Amino acid sequence: MVFVKAQKSRAYFKRYQVKFKRRRQGKTDYRARIRLINQDKNKYNTPKYRFVVRFTNKDITAQIISATIAGDVVMAAAYSHELPRYGLAVGLTNYAAAYCTGLLLARRVLKHLEMDAEYEGQVEATGEDYQVEPSETRRPFRALLDVGLLRTTTGNRVFGALKGALDGGLDIPHSDKRFAGFSKDSKQLDAEVHRKYIFGEHIANYMRQMLEDEPEKYQGHFSQYIKHGVDADNMEALYKKVHAAIRADPNLVKSTKEPPKEHKRYNLKKLTYEERKASLLQRLNAINSGGAADDEDDD
Repeated sequence: MVFVKAQKSRAYFKRYQVKFKRRRQGKTDYRARIRLINQDKNKYNTPKYRFVVRFTNKDITAQIISATIAGDVVMAAAYSHELPRYGLAVGLTNYAAAYCTGLLLARRVLKHLEMDAEYEGQVEATGEDYQVEPSETRRPFRALLDVGLLRTTTGNRVFGALKGALDGGLDIPHSDKRFAGFSKDSKQLDAEVHRKYIFGEHIANYMRQMLEDEPEKYQGHFSQYIKHGVDADNMEALYKKVHAAIRADPNLVKSTKEPPKEHKRYNLKKLTYEERKASLLQRLNAINSGGAADDEDDD
């Protein structure tokens, strides 16, 4: 039996086309992206907006983005690291913080478009699903949820940000099946459970349990909560204040932090020919002087 090695022909390599850079890096799902950005031709270049939510280890980013030929354009953005200005100094990546970030972005966008008075959204978070109703003068601002490569499991934090944006007054097509508190058996959303997640009650229950079972671990695990005076009993009141503060002033405040005078350098500075030559002479002199000292010791 003869085995023939399959070799790719010259014609194969002539026709080979590499994938997009972000596809090779595993950063963008272009099949999902093309469905989000494709606009009808009869819309005459009207921007199609996306509500983009991304998570890092220490931050949550929410943006309103539209795609152009030249590249994506960010209309507005909100970050969870802005929340300390509104009174939330800890827990900046959980479900409740995602809700606050989505709410902040929604109110910021509507204020920028001068629509914040027409569309107040759901002022008091009840956990129930909310659909914005169009007013008589202007239609609500519409955007499509862009989750990127995130797994859209029930109770995922991205849906906390979505709920915040909906309550803030944005029109985002959605279903309540992925909100925290949705039951697969009854096929209904338990608004009370969802409300507990919005106000951080799930964190408060965990704090109470750990304080009772493992007090030493509690001191380390919730050290920042303890430092800022946040405990399980005042969690809901804290988030209510944060929501009210966001609605009162959603404007972006520029940082007053001064830029560093000296930037950190992580690689060696490139030397000129004269500097390399001087360095070599210095090393040779050091070696020669060391050899001469050894000869004197031998004598």
